[in-house]
Amino acid sequence: MTDPSGTPYTPPPSAYPAAPPPAGAPAGGAPEPGAAVPGKTLGIVALILAFFVQLIALILGIIALVQSRKAGVKNTPAVWAIIISIVLGIVGIIVAVILIGGLIAAGTDLYNQCLEMGGGTQMIDGVTVTCG
Repeated sequence: MTDPSGTPYTPPPSAYPAAPPPAGAPAGGAPEPGAAVPGKTLGIVALILAFFVQLIALILGIIALVQSRKAGVKNTPAVWAIIISIVLGIVGIIVAVILIGGLIAAGTDLYNQCLEMGGGTQMIDGVTVTCG
């Protein structure tokens, strides 16, 4: 079949059936062995940061996991980064609340002792305190 100018007709590429994948190729679009896994390096960075800066590690871990899932591969470091950063973040918040609560309680006790003793410089538990 030819067009009016005499050029042979070639159907558009979409009309051809897709070629089957070569034998031994990974199924499901998974990367070939040895190929870079999208988000894996970012997942490892997030895992390391999870022990130091949990919020940043959580964000990077989620980004790495999304990148890997879009490529259809697992990203274990990203999953662990998310888990560790959440757990350590919660522990950090609990510790901060306890410390702040202790400081507030100590300040309240000191304030009450100053009120009982009156103004001026006082000796409280071996420490000189100026109550005013």
